[in-house]
Order: sequence, then structure tokens, then C-alpha cells
Amino acid sequence: MSDEATPLVVAVVGAGPSGIYAAEALTVQSQLPVEVAVIDRLPVPFGLVRYGVAPDHEAIRSIRHTLERTLAEPGVAFYGDVTIGRDLVIEELRASVDAVVYAYGAGSDKRLGIPGEDLTGSLAAPEFVAWYCGHPDVHPDAHTRPDGGSAADHRLADLVTGATSAVVVGVGNVALDVARVLLKTAPELAETDMADEVLESLAGKQVTDVHVLGRRGPAYTAFTTKELRELGQLPDLDIVLSAADLELDASSEAAVGQDKVAARNVAVMRTWAERSSTGASRRVHLHFWTRPTRILGGDRVTGIELERTTIGPDGFVEGTGELTEVSAQLVVRSVGYRGVALPGVPYDASTGRVPHAEGRVIRDGAFSPDEYVTGWIKRGPTGVIGTNRSDAVETVRSLLADVDAGRLVARGRSGRLEQLLTGRGITALDLPAWRRIDAAEVALGASHGRLRTTLAHRVELLAAAGTSAED
Repeated sequence: MSDEATPLVVAVVGAGPSGIYAAEALTVQSQLPVEVAVIDRLPVPFGLVRYGVAPDHEAIRSIRHTLERTLAEPGVAFYGDVTIGRDLVIEELRASVDAVVYAYGAGSDKRLGIPGEDLTGSLAAPEFVAWYCGHPDVHPDAHTRPDGGSAADHRLADLVTGATSAVVVGVGNVALDVARVLLKTAPELAETDMADEVLESLAGKQVTDVHVLGRRGPAYTAFTTKELRELGQLPDLDIVLSAADLELDASSEAAVGQDKVAARNVAVMRTWAERSSTGASRRVHLHFWTRPTRILGGDRVTGIELERTTIGPDGFVEGTGELTEVSAQLVVRSVGYRGVALPGVPYDASTGRVPHAEGRVIRDGAFSPDEYVTGWIKRGPTGVIGTNRSDAVETVRSLLADVDAGRLVARGRSGRLEQLLTGRGITALDLPAWRRIDAAEVALGASHGRLRTTLAHRVELLAAAGTSAED
């Protein structure tokens, strides 16, 4: 490879794990020189590592340090606060680089499709998670109330502080995160990097009971055993579950026999079922073979109707007609994320993904010669953070194969994206800008006796970066 070879210029849309892993896969290969522009609509990188992993899971969140090292690699540039559709359109982006990798994740949620789902007090886990993680979309600067807080901030804060009983629909790690945040006391959360206003709101909550619902039995949960055990280690907490739910049918026995995680999870829950009630001030109720059929209430949630389920003759879950009601003021559906369309990018509404084959985007029924996809918008919201690395490697492998085959060619487009943005008066936030934000969050945390405090509002992030919302 000649030092004077024309670099392949690749734009990666999305600075979460999937996008940064794609940048990593591009930079570690030695087949050809590359320049990578990692673009994100937010002022900060790291996506769900920052805004999806619970703040009390610092070990997982610390992966941002590894991701940052990729952004600091020669030939990689971060373009924060740049929005596709506002600052430039996809056609312009494609014209300014040699290839585009879409890695913008799954920004919406799946719905339950039951009556009462739109009542005040019923919300999606992605919105609640974004709130307690300090996402600027949920902590907007505009439309403030007379007391200085934003309407969205106060709506979620009011829902949390006004609830004594909550229901979480779903049996994955996000459901556990939501339950744990609702149950933990303010002192237990104070050592996290939660935004100050979030901590203040959570300090006022009065939740004593959280009900977690699973349509199938305990053998079919998507919990990781480490997170499940963590729930059982919370002080002053009783775990309530039915021993009958832990009697496995044939299909559950088969699942436990084939899946070591399922076997460990069932074993953990069996130890909980053997515990006697301690009279703790907080309780988490695990309901299996249960599905919600109706959210109850007039203007706002007052409870939820549940139906007992079983496996039908066709192997699918079906209701038994046995109904019960649980009193609750908050219902959080945690049944999965869903990808959304990005203007100008092919999108399959039936799957919530960008259509592709091995990461090559399919546009108008044929492979698009310069478009690729990775991460949740490619495969759906499955796997753990590390899954995105192998996914990105597959996509970059397809891209490199297209270079080998002559379908993708470096056209000397170095610097064109920068020229396009500069010509429009758009100043993207680069890696040094992120590091100034990082330093500001650490300094703010230190002033409160904490390791760091998240800046939740865009205006705060831009000020810390050394720019302003008007720039």
C-alpha cells in the first residue's frame, strides 16, 4: 500500500457503540488507507453507553473510555451536533464521501397495543431510561415552566414522585434497570453520575412496590444472571414470587437444559422463593405467565388488569381468561426498542430496520454501491454492547470486499464534508469539545462530592464545549 494512495473517505452516522466499532474495524485493517467521519446529532458521543446503560452500572458505562480511544485514532474525526435532515441531507452526505455506514440505532419503542396505554402514567422504558440518564431530548431547553424547569422534565418527575406502586412490563435487563432505579433510595443513587435534577426528583419518590411482568415462565427471561442477582442484593427489599411459577413445564425444562443463563436465572429465583418475608419497606413482585390486558384509570393510571397465560397447542402464548388487577400509578413498558426511518435512508417499516444483506444496504431492490448499515438499525435491538463489534466487523468486511471487487472506489473526497458544513456556517463539535464537556461534568461532580454529574440540557453541553445554541 503506497503512502500516497488516495484514502477511502467513510462517514459513519451514529456515534454509539455500533458506529464507533465500525470506525475501529475500518482503522485496524491494513488493506487500504481510510478517513472516517463519525457523525452524531447529539453534542456528545457514545449513544446508549451514555444514555441507555443505568447510571449505577459504572463498570459497563466505563466502556466509553475504550470507545473514545477509537475516536482519537489518526484518520478518525468526531462530528457532534450535526443532524441529518437539518444540517445536510443523505444525498449531500453521500456526495461528500466515498461510503456511508448507517449506525443510528433504534430510537423508538414497541407498544403493548392494549386499552389505556396512552393514559398519563403509562410510558415507554426508552423515555424513562433517557430521563434518568440525562438525555437532552428528554431534558429540553425550550418550553420552560415559570419555575425554570422544562415541561418534559417535570412531567416525568411528577409521574415518579406521585407513584407508590409501579408496574414494569418485560423481563429483560432494561426492565431490571427500571425496577432498580424506582426502588433504590436517594443515598443509594447519589454516587452515580445522574443529573442533579434527576437525583432531586428521585429523592422525592415514594415507590414501595414494583411489579415485573413476564408473558412466559422464568426459563424464558432475558435477564443476565449478574443483573438478576444484583436486584436480590438490594437492602431492605423483599422479593415476592410464586413457587408455582417456578415449576417448569416440558418446554421450560428444555429451555433450561439448553441455555446455561436460563438455568442460572431459575436457580437464583428458586433461592428467592425459599426466603421468608422480612417485612422490608420495599418489595419487587415477579409475575410470570402473566400479560397485561388493560391499563386502568380515567385521566391517569390507577392500575392494570392482568391475565394468566399458558402455552397453547400451537406453541404460542395464549390467555386463560383468569383476570386479576394490580393497583399502580405508573406503568412502564419495557418490551423492546424499535428502529425509525431516517430521511433519505431505505427503511422497512415491517421490521423497523434498514434492508440489507451482510451489511450492504438494499435500495430500490438492489445493492446500493456506497451504503452500509450496522448495529440495531441493521439487526434489530438484540444482543449486548459487545455484539455490536462483531456486527460492525461483518459490515466492514462487506465494504472491503466491495473495494476489492471494484464496486467501491476512493474518489479523492477528503475534506469535502468539512467544506460542506463550514460553507453552511455549521461548526461540528469535535473530540476536544467532548473532552471539555467531560471535564466540566467531572468538575461539577467534584463540587458535589461525586465523581461526575451529567449535564442533561443541550444548552449546558454546548456551553461546556465552548459554543452556544446560537452558534
